[in-house]
Amino acid sequence: MTDQPGADIPRVVVDGHVGQVDATLVPRFAGPPTFARLPRLDEVSSADIVIVGVPFDSGVSYRPGARFGPAHIRASSKLLRPYNPAAGIAPFAQLQVADAGDIAVNPFDMTEAIGHIEAGARNLTRDGVRLLTLGGDHTIALPLLRVAASHHGPVAVLHFDAHLDTWDTYFGASYTHGTPFRRASEEGLIDRGHSVHVGIRGPLYAASDLADDSVLGFQVITCPEVESTGVTRLVERMHARLGGRPVYVSLDIDVLDPAHAPGTGTPEAGGLSARELLAVLRSLSTVTLVGADIVEVAPAYDHAEITGIAAAHAAFELVSAMAAAR
Repeated sequence: MTDQPGADIPRVVVDGHVGQVDATLVPRFAGPPTFARLPRLDEVSSADIVIVGVPFDSGVSYRPGARFGPAHIRASSKLLRPYNPAAGIAPFAQLQVADAGDIAVNPFDMTEAIGHIEAGARNLTRDGVRLLTLGGDHTIALPLLRVAASHHGPVAVLHFDAHLDTWDTYFGASYTHGTPFRRASEEGLIDRGHSVHVGIRGPLYAASDLADDSVLGFQVITCPEVESTGVTRLVERMHARLGGRPVYVSLDIDVLDPAHAPGTGTPEAGGLSARELLAVLRSLSTVTLVGADIVEVAPAYDHAEITGIAAAHAAFELVSAMAAAR
């Protein structure tokens, strides 16, 4: 059936859950600029999952532009349809999903920006609401983890990335897109016995980077290991490490090979394919997924929405996993 909440926009409504704009009545290139053309948060009485953007990239160390990532991912999500055949679920019918727009943060003051992100996320996660955050650079993971840990205790962090992001400082700065997981570990936000990086590759500053990372509580599954043993073994190792704990997913789009995600700030050759990443995300339907972010989409370097489409589909799989495991 269809209904017309908001400004007389025909939407699909299933079991009281207001879903996407009805694509049989409004073409996919039209309609509201929300993620997957879902309702705005102010158009529904409550939500189970909230999509929120954080257009912030003041923590980048190389190519800027991720501040435009949330809008790009939303624009690339217009083609998403309501049923996920690979997962066997219609997530927007199972749960109420809504788009809260963006958290506006100070682009000049890092400390104030982190505080604004934390406050905005805390406000949105009242009453057990789960967030899927669209970044923005990876700095935003720290305040988001502060909020997740305040609700669930230290969480198992499943971190998809080409880079460890557990370095100490850049140019003397403690808060950058290369340091969020060191700060999170130091603050006691992560479960040090159950957190894991997936997709790590490329040169490091020193061999000690890996040793330091292990002390901070992470196990590493590298891209060369995935190439050697395959996605099935990756999923097995990943789930063994997560160990049934509450899981927070932080997905840097540069976990994908630049052929699959050119629109990012620090690309590294030899990454996962989009197909491999989506297969891994589908396996999360069996875990307690308490929140997630997708970061480092920089549309200025994208071509034909390759990166935005990959990020939008990754977001759809994460929402599907949350809905399946509710």
